Amino acid sequence: MPVVRRLSVYAANMSDSRDFNTQVIDEFRANEGRVGGPFEGAPMILLHHRGRKSGREMVTPTMYLADESDPAVIYVFASKGGAPSNPAWYYNLISAGTADVERGTDTYLASVTELTGVERDRVFAEQARRFSGFAGYEEKTAGVRTIPVLALRRTP
Repeated sequence: MPVVRRLSVYAANMSDSRDFNTQVIDEFRANEGRVGGPFEGAPMILLHHRGRKSGREMVTPTMYLADESDPAVIYVFASKGGAPSNPAWYYNLISAGTADVERGTDTYLASVTELTGVERDRVFAEQARRFSGFAGYEEKTAGVRTIPVLALRRTP
């Protein structure tokens, strides 16, 4: 496995999440989709979306879970680190119904569908099993909100 070139040092308490995201995005692109620091070894994508209010184009790094039976589908989790509110990118994706996905060196258009009920719970549980931080996010949001899970399906 190639060594990930770190373009920056990850700070534990970065005051500006945009600076942090910019560093992750730069590292992702410099290393064909791999990053180090707190995301070392984690499956990462860059979500391209347009602000539903601002109209600005944005890019958000996020972890994903690949569907085990359908290679055209991946799942993303609107955890926002266990915050009491959903991240803005969640609303942008739901509003648009599509997103551009940068996965490794490939970029493609994907349709967006929110999972609910048993299906949502099954997919989230698998992510929490693989990455314990997601179980912690779920504990933080218990009684406040259910962390949304979105299916991103590659469009032809």
